[in-house]
Amino acid sequence: MNFKRYISVALFAALLSACSSDFLTKVPEDSINTANFFQTESDANAAINGAYQPLQWPKLYNMRMWTTDIMAGNSIVGAGGGTDGIETQDQANFITSTDNQGVLDLWRGPWPGILRTNIILQKVPGMNISESVKNRVLGEAYFLRAHYYFILVRFFGDVPLVLTPVTPGDDLRPFRSAKADVYTQIISDLNKAIELLPAKEEYSTADLGRATKGAAVGTLAKVHLTLGDWQKTVDLCDQVKSLGYALNSNYGDNFNPATENSQESLFEVQYSGKTTFDFWSNENQASWLSTFTGPRGSNMVDGGWGWNQPTQEFVDSYETGDKRKDVTVFYEGGPKFDGQDYKKAYSLTGYNLRKFVVTKTVTGGAYDNSPLNFPVLRYADVLLMKAEALNELGRTTDAQLASTDANATLNKVRARAGLADVVGLSQSALREKILHERRMELAFEGQRWFDLIRVQNGQYGIDFLHSIGKSNMSSKFLLMPVPQKERDANPNLTQNTGY
Repeated sequence: MNFKRYISVALFAALLSACSSDFLTKVPEDSINTANFFQTESDANAAINGAYQPLQWPKLYNMRMWTTDIMAGNSIVGAGGGTDGIETQDQANFITSTDNQGVLDLWRGPWPGILRTNIILQKVPGMNISESVKNRVLGEAYFLRAHYYFILVRFFGDVPLVLTPVTPGDDLRPFRSAKADVYTQIISDLNKAIELLPAKEEYSTADLGRATKGAAVGTLAKVHLTLGDWQKTVDLCDQVKSLGYALNSNYGDNFNPATENSQESLFEVQYSGKTTFDFWSNENQASWLSTFTGPRGSNMVDGGWGWNQPTQEFVDSYETGDKRKDVTVFYEGGPKFDGQDYKKAYSLTGYNLRKFVVTKTVTGGAYDNSPLNFPVLRYADVLLMKAEALNELGRTTDAQLASTDANATLNKVRARAGLADVVGLSQSALREKILHERRMELAFEGQRWFDLIRVQNGQYGIDFLHSIGKSNMSSKFLLMPVPQKERDANPNLTQNTGY
């Protein structure tokens, strides 16, 4: 089976289809159930395939995760203007309320995946199947559960820690667990995933895109970076390198359907393109990115609704000669796209996002047919995490460790972008340079918001957002509100401070 098409054939989706509204929904009692389903290796594979599915949904990587770059100040909603994307506009203007639809999506998005992984972790250990398949499936489940919780804890702080399947008769009103306890569970799950998962090269071509040992190690490095555990971050980044990951020579290959799951890719959300499912449904297998972000009214791409328009401040932040600009941003006078020139009139800011736009040749004349994966974790990110951690450890320029100091690690990413080496900066100046490099390298990949809120306990983000005119930003908005709909359903859910 081609893994990029896993959802359309996953029987497990039928078993757990009732999870789309929230994580407390009971499993339907139909002809497929957990009592008769977990019998064969095919059942185990179908189950874990279904556990990846919520990553693809608009509640997560097909929309809400990438719109956080709008909130982070890299871009504006754009789109059709007026109230189009009003929930994202409110988030970006820091007037978010407890009934914001985008916040509700981000709260609800991970829970179906958590439920599915909980069922797998309960049922698969007792299955009479090969140990290699059992270990791989369990490793994927531990990785995915950690990933879903890592999303939740960064957006909301304390969240319910639900580690067993919810069944009829269970308490359906869990309390929020302390953020520290959630991180402890995430770290535990990722360490188990590292023990169980195969390395990337051990997968067949058909299975590329599944979670790997490298994905788990890299994600654990990001967890420790978030927590300020600098030496653990460095050690884990070195472990990623030892697994054979490397930068692509061409930055644009990270966003090309023909070169997906490359040597730079630790983890991507997989899309196969058009299927029989509706574009707006959870079962949809096409990426929304090209359709939503292509220049509006340009006829350059199929769809082209003009979302996520880069700001002038963001574009001005590119250093002269940065090769990433032409890959990331449409601008007047820039390279042609599929033989067409871009006009600044296509956008409210004069710019559109180019990074995830694919040609009509790829989509075949259909707005609902982009097969482009979404990059969740790349080796460039790992290098920049290591550079940041080394700098925080004081190893800004260490002559005895010339190949591994913070400058050298940072400069590997800059070299690919066509930029000169950074040398001679103080620790504080290098910190700013590394964070700037993360902004430009990972632009519109859903990473910038998390950087803003983790550095200096969020003060870095508050100061930056104030500097670009977002005066409403305050410490209150470092966490999102717990949606009122969820609190109405579960009175044990407390609210974050200030909402």
